[in-house]
Amino acid sequence: MEMESHTLDKLDLQLLSALEVDGRASFSRIGTVLGVSDQTIARRYRRLCAEAGLRVVAVRDAERLGQDQWMLRLRCIPDSATVIADALAKRPDTYWIGLGSGGTEIVCMTRPRHPGDHDDLLLGKLPRTPSVLEIRAQQLLHRFYGGPTGWMRKFRALDDEQVAALTPRLDPGTAAGTVSGAAAGTVGAALGPARIDPEDEPLLAVLERDGRATYPELQKATGRSESAVKRRLAALLASGAVYIDVEYHSEFLGYPLAAVLWITTTPSALHAVGEALATHEEVAFASATAGPSQIVVTAVARGTAGLYGYLSGPLGRLEGVQHVEATPFLRRVKQLTYQRGGR
Repeated sequence: MEMESHTLDKLDLQLLSALEVDGRASFSRIGTVLGVSDQTIARRYRRLCAEAGLRVVAVRDAERLGQDQWMLRLRCIPDSATVIADALAKRPDTYWIGLGSGGTEIVCMTRPRHPGDHDDLLLGKLPRTPSVLEIRAQQLLHRFYGGPTGWMRKFRALDDEQVAALTPRLDPGTAAGTVSGAAAGTVGAALGPARIDPEDEPLLAVLERDGRATYPELQKATGRSESAVKRRLAALLASGAVYIDVEYHSEFLGYPLAAVLWITTTPSALHAVGEALATHEEVAFASATAGPSQIVVTAVARGTAGLYGYLSGPLGRLEGVQHVEATPFLRRVKQLTYQRGGR
């Protein structure tokens, strides 16, 4: 069955899906594939940015780069949780921050770029924060769903031909062209290890603010020639070190409720359960973890009834699942980027 949005029309969903396939695709290319004018695509894009919080940004893939990722659960004094969450949101190594448990718990994913960053946060700043009563940190071990594979594909707004037409093509011999989203993971292993060099930082600093920044803008920021910028960006995307992702407010698609699920499985069922979860429509992210639970999931639902239906239905029927703890988000503080006062 195709998932449906109660607030966005088919073209909106197709545009969001197209950007997940190739976040840097031109409006004219997207319009050609979708059968509308580039002006129509541009208008829809601007409206989704203004009303649905759409942003296209570059993301470093910690898993491809061999960097540790952690899911943190912080139990806080109630009147301090918002302040602490906002402070965490301003850090460049944090993502997917939400307030749960009636505003007394913060859930946060961290992707430390250097070992010292992790030590500074977990062994330094957070333990010395009096308002933090308890810290639980679970390392992410294996991604089942998420990252370059976006949730929008579960809406099936694009057919196979449209996806193929939008998927960037790569010449492995020259690394010409651009690769984003799931395409990066497909070719990354074949093109050698993922690596980000120090001289790439000015380039990524721009793309992490605007993944659709033009080549002249990237040239100006890096001091490199346009052809050199194109080659290096293509290489980064092709290796999987970086991918272009999209963020948006899921409530504008009719899915206002997000929750983190902490799932305990039998050891022998861990991988099978994770693979099954990746196919569930409600699952936007799923990863194996080291800690009290074996799998952590970010699920989205149309409301509390939808979350109950998922917990008691598709998830509850999975063989090997022993225990589930659900933490609905009272408020989402940060997705990939932080906008104060955002959802």
